[in-house]
Amino acid sequence: MIGDKTTKRRPLRHLRWWIAALLFASTVINYIDRQTLSLLAPYLKQDYHWTNTDYANLVIAFRVAYSIGQTLCGRLMDRIGTRRGLTLSVLWYSLVSILTPLARGFYSFASFRFLLGAGESANWPGATKAVSEWFPKRERALATALFDSGSSIGSAVAPFLVLPVYFRWGWRPAFVLPGLLGLLWLIVWRRAYNTPQQHPRISDTEGQMILDDVYAPDAKTSGPKPGWAELLTLPQTWGTIVAKALTDPVWFFVTDWFPIYLVAKGIPLKSSLLAIWVPFISSDLGNFFGGAASGYLIKRGWSLGAARKALVVFGGFGVLLLIPTVFAFNLWAIVVLFSLATFSYAAFSTIANVLPSDLFFSESVASVSGMSGTGAGVGTIIAFELIGYFSDARQAAAAHSFDPIVIVAGLVPFVAMILVLVLVRNTRATEQGLVRRI
Repeated sequence: MIGDKTTKRRPLRHLRWWIAALLFASTVINYIDRQTLSLLAPYLKQDYHWTNTDYANLVIAFRVAYSIGQTLCGRLMDRIGTRRGLTLSVLWYSLVSILTPLARGFYSFASFRFLLGAGESANWPGATKAVSEWFPKRERALATALFDSGSSIGSAVAPFLVLPVYFRWGWRPAFVLPGLLGLLWLIVWRRAYNTPQQHPRISDTEGQMILDDVYAPDAKTSGPKPGWAELLTLPQTWGTIVAKALTDPVWFFVTDWFPIYLVAKGIPLKSSLLAIWVPFISSDLGNFFGGAASGYLIKRGWSLGAARKALVVFGGFGVLLLIPTVFAFNLWAIVVLFSLATFSYAAFSTIANVLPSDLFFSESVASVSGMSGTGAGVGTIIAFELIGYFSDARQAAAAHSFDPIVIVAGLVPFVAMILVLVLVRNTRATEQGLVRRI
């Protein structure tokens, strides 16, 4: 039976896409929240006399909590469910954001960023689990692209929300704003979300379509849930981890360092607001391209694995376009190259985010998604330490201070592409029912 017939209200058409829209909105707010520090960094660095290494350590405080939290929150999501899990997450980080104006210096800022990272870490495991509960496999990549695109939309709109508030009222109200948005989202979430089996506004047709796919004949219906140790013995788990660990640091370099990178190139921040916006919109388009193209290939008869890997190859080659930016000094030349690279990254990222729900059963989806997020967090922490060190050490190189960083950023996702092609495959674990066939 789908839903509770005694309390069921008039069905809402395409309810699963309304759920995806809610997940998208959560990700938008999540990224506005985390982008606030990135956007204000050039000004806060002057006010508080921070070096690039100091700023890197502030970002790392967030990343440490975010990395640990992804695995812990992923497991928590699998235990308490998506609805309660995301409620706790958004409530936590919204309150932390609202309280950030209490910060008075480096260490208090670092403490608030650590707490923010702990709260925000549940977004991706929770959203991935929700997609696995609500979407059949042919739509899963597009639904994942929709919620994941919130990262680029949030990053794109953040300058237009945060900077005007800063220029008029200062940095403290700029940090409060995304926290208030999170609390508003939470009201809607609590009223709107439930599983397909329990939702009072799902139609019988849509509910049956979802359950026929999500609980298809290859799904496990009994047996113990695999623990972390067992999951880590599977190459599919490591393929999922690598797909995030070696690509997300590139994206976070763009989101957290792009304003500082442009200033290092000699481009004033006030005159480049639109330029900051463009790569994030390009990333948004890449998300939808990755999801739609993968779904199209499946409809054309490609296997699930082949359709996903085709987009991984596209992304691995496309991010190499970051490398020519070392020769570019014109604002729009830099923007075009970064935009093409972020478009390619986002297509790859969509597949990386959907792999847990493609490969694993419901009781393990958030756990594996959390592990991949932790891998991404560890990779980002290492990357940011190196970025802070080398950008400070190469300040004498002026406009070329970020050149080695950008070259490495272009190459690492290519390595990730090769590893995903090798690790993500059908194995003995597939035959044993530990993972889905891909």
